[in-house]
Amino acid sequence: MVAKLDRLSRDVAFVSGLMAQRVPFIVAELGRDADPFMLHLYAALAEKERRLISERTKAALAAKKASGIKLGNPRNIAQAGELGRSVQAATADKFVANLMPVVQAIQSTGAVTLEAITQALNQRGIRTARGARWYASSVMNVLERASALRQESTPS
Repeated sequence: MVAKLDRLSRDVAFVSGLMAQRVPFIVAELGRDADPFMLHLYAALAEKERRLISERTKAALAAKKASGIKLGNPRNIAQAGELGRSVQAATADKFVANLMPVVQAIQSTGAVTLEAITQALNQRGIRTARGARWYASSVMNVLERASALRQESTPS
């Protein structure tokens, strides 16, 4: 159930696909009895509005740029980049810390090569941090990161 059709999608093909696959949905603004023709019309209007919004936004940004105004926030770009990198690194470290017990269990079964670990992770249905299949290079990256984390946590 959606309040307005454009909250579901501003793409006619998507809305049409839902209707073709008989996915039930109700648009509160149009009521329960909205027929497919009416839904197609509203979807087409939503798609047109999306295009108009995009064109107006691009035109306004181009006008600002043409008048000499710098877009974005150049004062904190280095700080924002550093913050983003540190969040990514922390997320990767956490993923590796959670994955290493599984990798160690795989290694304890005799799978010691990158390819063997890769196959075992894929057979178990475990995905990478981005949800993809494992490759030897991605397993190598995990092992290197785990090694670096162990070295950081070991007192000198």
